[in-house]
Amino acid sequence: MPESEVNSPVGSRAGSWAEAAERIGADLHLELSRTGSRRAALLTALRDAVRGGRLAPGTRLPPYRSLAADLGLARNTVADAYAELVAEGWLTARQGSGTRVAERAAPANPPRVPKKSPALPAPAPRHDLRQGTPDASSFPRAAWLTSARRALNAAPNEAFGPGDPQGRIELRTALAAYLARARGVYTDPERVVVCSGFAHALRLLFGGGVLRGPLAVESYGLGFHRSLLQAAGVRTVPLGLDEDGARTEELASLTGGVRAVLLTPAHQFPTGGPLHPARRAAAVDWARGRGGLVLEDDYDGEFRYDREPVGAVQGLDPARVLYLGSVSKSLSPAVRLGWMVLPEHLVEPVLTAKGEREAWASVLDQLTLADFLASGAYDRHVRHMRQRYRRRRDRLVAALADRAPHIQPTGIAAGLHAVLRLPPGTEASTVKAATWQGIALDGLAAFRHPSATMPHRDGLVVGYATPPDHAYGAALEALCRALPPGGPDRAT
Repeated sequence: MPESEVNSPVGSRAGSWAEAAERIGADLHLELSRTGSRRAALLTALRDAVRGGRLAPGTRLPPYRSLAADLGLARNTVADAYAELVAEGWLTARQGSGTRVAERAAPANPPRVPKKSPALPAPAPRHDLRQGTPDASSFPRAAWLTSARRALNAAPNEAFGPGDPQGRIELRTALAAYLARARGVYTDPERVVVCSGFAHALRLLFGGGVLRGPLAVESYGLGFHRSLLQAAGVRTVPLGLDEDGARTEELASLTGGVRAVLLTPAHQFPTGGPLHPARRAAAVDWARGRGGLVLEDDYDGEFRYDREPVGAVQGLDPARVLYLGSVSKSLSPAVRLGWMVLPEHLVEPVLTAKGEREAWASVLDQLTLADFLASGAYDRHVRHMRQRYRRRRDRLVAALADRAPHIQPTGIAAGLHAVLRLPPGTEASTVKAATWQGIALDGLAAFRHPSATMPHRDGLVVGYATPPDHAYGAALEALCRALPPGGPDRAT
């Protein structure tokens, strides 16, 4: 043996391991089982090579095209195997660095384990990139406390008695003024009914017997809302979606007694984008001709970044559009306040469904929100958060452009989340990979109506509002590590 090898220090030996890793990456010498599927055989061979130490941590694997040619496999077979092993934690994929054996992979000469050992549990999430919640640390505590003190000092004694089911007149007056100014809603305080949020509004309208199904809905939306409607005996009928929002022209062809449609016209949830003006008009015309209703969920209408504000559909026909809103996105879901702007003929039925006394929305919070709106504090908070969320959105877009330029973010002109379009067939494995990176998020398929017929496009729904500022950069790094690699070897 050469003297240089006999006397080589540990550091030199580490360097030789790195060089060997690169050489192994060029020619894996994998032997695939002749039984079962080729994909399963490749997965087993790669796991065994890592588990046995032949593929050391940091080893760079060949591109899909090269390995597929060496083994006589389809490129998609190799790509899918790589993606699954990334999801399981055996491999990592990073734009510009290729696919490598994970540093956390099993060491050489591992202890023998039974073949049917249970799978390792996924790590607890460290980064919350789920949609639906604002930045809790940004709640305007000082301004809210100021409004609370002012509202309590000004409140009449009767405000501390049994609550009015319609809501405090102070809040209904402030809401009517704000919604007219900021969202183009046409109303007066007598047609506003306070509730505890959007879900409560649905329970009152359908569970309380004010409206009956079936109900047309968008093909993608919150499964929780569909479950709530199903529990009330309401059948939901999905409408198609495209880049212009819900295909409301399909309403005219619906049968089975559909006389109401639920829409998110300001920013379709979760795919993003406003409802096209022609489709807004088509929905209202359909409601007029059918003697029906449009239910407008204006869940984050205040947050827009790259486009002019889109007013509420309700302004087109207040008699045929039922407007629903809340402070769950703009302030906090903990405040538990929402509102319904009702056609006049529905006010009494909704109040009957609520009962004689307010049992849901705190009168003290109602008075505080009324002052918060009337004093201008709400407008200042929304403007501040719009800038804050825009910076968050921009950091996400920049991270993708730098680390995963093949992944396209969509629906980013407004709202608190983005949809990342993925290569076909990679959504499930990418969600799993995100879990192993300590990220909590959802795939687009989680929001798909079970009866939808439109083709599904793989994607991730990434909320960028929730992580605190100090952890947001690490969350984006982890997200980029979980994304499927791009390049010419990846089918799209």
